[in-house]
Amino acid sequence: MHDPLEGLTDDGFIRTGVSLDRIPRAFSPILADLLREFEDHQEPSWELHLYGSVATGVARVGLADVDLVLINGPRTWADEVSARLSRRHAQLCRGVEIGVAQTSDYVGASDMSYGNRVFLQHYCVSLAGPDAVRARRPFAGDRRAARGFNGDIAAELARWRSGDATARRISRKTLLAASGITSVRTGTWTTDRTIAAHAWIDQQPADRDGVEQLQWHADHSEDVPAERIRAMLAPDGVVAAIVDSFTAEIGIWV
Repeated sequence: MHDPLEGLTDDGFIRTGVSLDRIPRAFSPILADLLREFEDHQEPSWELHLYGSVATGVARVGLADVDLVLINGPRTWADEVSARLSRRHAQLCRGVEIGVAQTSDYVGASDMSYGNRVFLQHYCVSLAGPDAVRARRPFAGDRRAARGFNGDIAAELARWRSGDATARRISRKTLLAASGITSVRTGTWTTDRTIAAHAWIDQQPADRDGVEQLQWHADHSEDVPAERIRAMLAPDGVVAAIVDSFTAEIGIWV
């Protein structure tokens, strides 16, 4: 869901609407249960961060996921709590989704670790734990940040073509990559897929049909036949065009 506050500051740093103060009250029961689970099992190094539409205050009850990242905690805990709270709060959200990361994922000179630092700083709000991994400095919304977020797009395309893909996953990742390209081209900043789709169509009108198909699949979870997925990934299709543009204009991970 669109974060109306996302963009760039006057100094060119990323700005978002992520804030504890903006979390809708309707989601308080979920977060209260989550924090109880965390406090019952946490170790000193565990960190729990909220991101997405709940963190920016634009989530709608029953239509949004509650997205979180657990740093330095076990995947088993994250998966068990995700499943339990998703069932318990099915009327409030589509699901409670807890990803897992380690401090090492945020350290070093790689594009991936840089992107992780940008994401944690600007797109996540700390719910519990020491919040020791955060960089505590702003990051520019530029080519390096765009590459940090989506520099794996060429590798993803190769993996999708091997058969490990859903239309929704392909579409969401591809439009996110498009957001990086269009942001750098225009000197703005967005990770919003709809804004990226409109910007791409404005810049590449011949791709309208393909981009609108990506938009539809990004918002729907229905099964798509394998032959249609293969068509989406064809060398002359819009997915390949966006990947090629990203590789040429933004660059892939090193």
